[in-house]
Amino acid sequence: MRIIAGTYRSRVLAAPAGMATRPTSDRLRETLFNVLAPRIAGARFLDLYAGSGAVGIEALSRGAAHVAFVERAPAALTALRRNLVKLGITEGFEIHAGSVAGFLRGAGLKREPHELVFLDPPYEALEEYEATLGLLGAASGTVLASSAVVIAEHRRKDRLEDHHGALDRTRLLDQGDASLSFYARVG
Repeated sequence: MRIIAGTYRSRVLAAPAGMATRPTSDRLRETLFNVLAPRIAGARFLDLYAGSGAVGIEALSRGAAHVAFVERAPAALTALRRNLVKLGITEGFEIHAGSVAGFLRGAGLKREPHELVFLDPPYEALEEYEATLGLLGAASGTVLASSAVVIAEHRRKDRLEDHHGALDRTRLLDQGDASLSFYARVG
């Protein structure tokens, strides 16, 4: 795994050992950030189920103002922290060691809204997709900025719902066995 573009371009990242964490492939991250390119500079980025932090670190590398990483797996948190230290990233981020649902339920606590949200739970945990998108779709402005884009990475064969509360799917990109579903707030 490597950073694709920006300040930390071509730098190699560590991933947790074992199969418990499935990092987003370099190719899929490149596709994701090609789509997000006009929105990334200066954005507040929320990386849910962050794993090694590859997606959030890519956002920082490309000019995001701030990234909030949310992860609960100890091995993934160790890899995430190691990657930040290895790259010399000391500011512009926060790490929340706990569940995504817990983070989103407490999101009104002194937090600014995010313009970009990426979620990538384990593919086999379909209930996590529905629960997280449901929480985001019901969230007030404390989690999502009015113009926010929410992106879910999922298995291509597992289609997510088109609507989650105030979120509507606006785009679906398939690449290999993976898909990216893009959602935006309606109204």
